[in-house]
Amino acid sequence: MLNRRGLLRTFATLGVAMVVVMGSVFADELMGVITKVDADAKKITVVEKGTDKEVVVQVNDDTEYVTKKGSNKIDLEKLEKQVAKAQEKGRKGVGVKITHEKAVASKIEAVAKKAAPAN
Repeated sequence: MLNRRGLLRTFATLGVAMVVVMGSVFADELMGVITKVDADAKKITVVEKGTDKEVVVQVNDDTEYVTKKGSNKIDLEKLEKQVAKAQEKGRKGVGVKITHEKAVASKIEAVAKKAAPAN
């Protein structure tokens, strides 16, 4: 049998686990391609994958940008250059997966293009 302290500790652990799980449930994910970056307004325009609908997402100083090289706070000027470079190469922009809540991004993950199969 658990004593009171052990029971209280068990309930506290369950409560913390529920908060962590519920917090991640409320955040939305958006897959698509960044086509425009407005560094002054701290907004990015993403064309949603599958629907081709443009979605404007706000970023803030806490927005995290994740690439295969690691994770950093977002640098909109650098991202704007990446989008322009991708568009010069004939692509729509930079492929991303965005975690956001109420159109404010908390995390932006760069999605690498899959290599074409070799024949």
